[in-house]
Amino acid sequence: MKHLAFAANLLATTMLPLTGAADPNPSNWDAVVAEAKGQTVYWNAWGGSPTTNAFIEWAGDQIETRYGVRLEHVKLTDTADAVTRVLSEKQAGQDKDGAIDMIWINGANFASMKEAGLLFGPFAEQLPNWKYVDADGKTVRTDFTVPVEGFEAPWAMAQVVFMYDTADIPAPLPSAAAILEWSKAHPGRFTYPQPPDFLGSTFLKQMLVELAEDTSALAAPVSDDSYDTVTAPLWSFLEELTPTLWREGRAYPANGPRQIQLMNDGEVDLAISFSPSEASTAIANYELPDTVRTFVLDKGTIGNASFVAIPYNSGSKAGAMVLADFLMSPEAQANAQDPNVLGYGTVLNMAALSDEDRARFNALDLGIATLTPAQLGTVQDEPHPSWMTRIADDWQSRYGVQ
Repeated sequence: MKHLAFAANLLATTMLPLTGAADPNPSNWDAVVAEAKGQTVYWNAWGGSPTTNAFIEWAGDQIETRYGVRLEHVKLTDTADAVTRVLSEKQAGQDKDGAIDMIWINGANFASMKEAGLLFGPFAEQLPNWKYVDADGKTVRTDFTVPVEGFEAPWAMAQVVFMYDTADIPAPLPSAAAILEWSKAHPGRFTYPQPPDFLGSTFLKQMLVELAEDTSALAAPVSDDSYDTVTAPLWSFLEELTPTLWREGRAYPANGPRQIQLMNDGEVDLAISFSPSEASTAIANYELPDTVRTFVLDKGTIGNASFVAIPYNSGSKAGAMVLADFLMSPEAQANAQDPNVLGYGTVLNMAALSDEDRARFNALDLGIATLTPAQLGTVQDEPHPSWMTRIADDWQSRYGVQ
């Protein structure tokens, strides 16, 4: 999160919007496709999941075969590194042919780049496959409360769930209080990734939303006037929870895959996920025992969309738009929702699809551990991105393991 704060502070000094005179026009799709042929798209995306990496490789094969666009996956451990790279290029005057053509982005990183004018667009709602997107029913026009305004394209839906091994936990734990009570009774059997890892920070946000007496302040940027009051229940909860965690809270898994490994090794019985189908996918890949299931909290859990954005100085904007459009296609969305592939939720509106495309989704076996949309319950709004930055930094000072 220190990298993110550094990038955000520097971005605040560069507020002028930047556009290229010869940028491709997404409304003229034939021209975009023609310009894209022969381009290489360097997609900076999290590289910590073999299944995600395999999906990105598949997407690359598809767009190369169909459009002559080559995809290179630049594997990230922290999206803020890509933000910093684009900023550094701007400060060096490299306004063309930047090193990054697309970023898998969310939250504070998107807000910072959008505010500083470091993104190409708007483009998303002019892509051909946008017509299939459920723009009214899903949170694809805001990103952590920040209006998207066409500067990023959605490609997956996510919602917080908790994975639990029914061999050790007989029933779902419906609240933060129930998780705490269970963890006290079963010390060492729960953990979460170490913030500023995205999933670890998500656990903090989820508990904040669950425990805060008034969540209205979370929709606005964090304020010193309200921060201590709003977050007090979270820190009180963590004071009790931390000593009961795996290794007594003296160490944390680095990321989600490591957390899955701990669960598969029988070291923990409970883990957080931002993918309702992750447990089914992991079971299908023999990464979790088939006794694992998922649950959500009774008050609901945080949900959001994953997006891709194009830096202002990309030299392959046309190719990047072709990739973004393909990721929203019914074929790519159905493949991504398959638990044997990714198990991501779709951004599409089933009613907008043809019978043939809808059949792709109807044919999917979502897996033994995947909750139905009705079972996922209430989707809670993401706090403003500044809250994640602040609580992750605060967590580091209180509990961080160096």
